[in-house]
Formats: sequence, C-alpha cells, structure tokens
Amino acid sequence: MEIKGKTALVTGGAHRVGKAIAVELARAGANLVINYNNSAAAAEETVKEAQALGVAALAVQADVAVLGQVQAMVSAAGKRFGCVDILVNSASIWRMTPLPITDYSDWHRVISVLIDGPMYCAGAVAPMMRERGEGAIVNIADLAAWYPWPGYAAHCVGKAALLALTRQLALELAPEIQVNAVAPGPVLPPPGTSPERLALIAGRTLKGRWGSTKDVAGAVRFLIEADYITGEVIAVDGGERYGHKKPAKRP
Repeated sequence: MEIKGKTALVTGGAHRVGKAIAVELARAGANLVINYNNSAAAAEETVKEAQALGVAALAVQADVAVLGQVQAMVSAAGKRFGCVDILVNSASIWRMTPLPITDYSDWHRVISVLIDGPMYCAGAVAPMMRERGEGAIVNIADLAAWYPWPGYAAHCVGKAALLALTRQLALELAPEIQVNAVAPGPVLPPPGTSPERLALIAGRTLKGRWGSTKDVAGAVRFLIEADYITGEVIAVDGGERYGHKKPAKRP
C-alpha cells in the first residue's frame, strides 16, 4: 500500500513503541489518529510531532477493551479523515499475573486489551477498508508469543493469541485487507533497568546489542507497503530467539 495520503490509526500511539510507529507513518505521509487511554499529554505531544512533519493528526481517547469506545473512536476518525486505511494494534498493558491466580481481575484486564482490543479495532475498520478496496492491519506482538515468562501468564497467552488472531484476520479479510504482525525483542528497556541487566539482555541476542523503536517502526512500515505479504510475523529481536545457540567466542 502507498502510505502517503492514507490515514493510520495507531492504538497506544502516545508513547514508547506506539509513538515511534506513529511518527514513522507520519514521516511516510500518513495522517494519524493517535489512540490513548490515560496518556493525554503524551498523545498531544505525538500529534504535534506528526503535524510538524506536514500531516494532519488527531488524538482520541478510548479504552480498546471496551467495544463502544472503539466504535466511537473509529467513527470520530471517519468523520475527520473519511476512512481508516491502516490500523496498528500497539496498545498493551503490563501487569504481573503469577500462577496460580486467585484474583483474576488483572488476568481479564490484560487479556481484554491484548485480544479483545485488536479484534474490536479490526472489526470496526474492516468495513470501510473493504469499501475502499484496500487496507493494512499490523498487530504488535513480542517474543512472549513463543516463550513464556515467569509471572506474566496473561501477557504471554495474550501475545500468543494475537498471532493466531493475525492469521485468522488475514484469512477472512482477504483479498482487500492484508494483516501481519511484528514481534519486537529488546528494543526499549523499562525505566530503571540496570547497566548489568542491559548488558545481559544484549548478550542474549545474535547481534550482541539492543535494537531501537525505529527498528520496529521500520518493520511495520515495510509490512504496510508490502502488498503481497499477509498472515505473517516479523521478529525484530536481533536474533534473540536463537541466542542460546550462539557458538562460543573464539579464543
């Protein structure tokens, strides 16, 4: 898909990876709808950065786990720009859910954001994409889709399910709409990560270093522009999935 002149909705687009994706799409010439839930100030800052790149941008508050709010957000996007041509499902929530679970509130909240949110958003934009004859959806997973993390059952299950949803949407929304996923590895450390921890994680990758949010944004842009790729996932992880197979360093 040619990105210039299209409208992209980026959920969780106010900060971190979502913001990097939004700015990259603005740089490619897309008008933006920046979804946020609680980060209003950050969303407005992202809007300003997009506008400085010469595109139109709109920040819209919506909890993606609530169907009515998603529908209202997509309706607002349609009224402003006429259509949503590109959807990037980047919204996520980071809460521990160690097993066995006694209080399931965090489990339901994480699962709702990671699974219901992308499903609601895709369902809301798919009719207008089909009407226009093309559309692109990119879901943001991560390496937890393949490898469980102790204490984060909901996150790992949710990201794995997101890959299954990617394939299902690609199958059922074809041929007009292409649906793919990007799975980032170590590209943006949590605040307060120690230098020792940063070095340890970098050492687990084949590249021997951290990546950046720009690497993820570039992969998202590639999948939007690649018209003959659908139902696929690109891991942007510096080879971390295979780091445990690295040969010993030569003496």
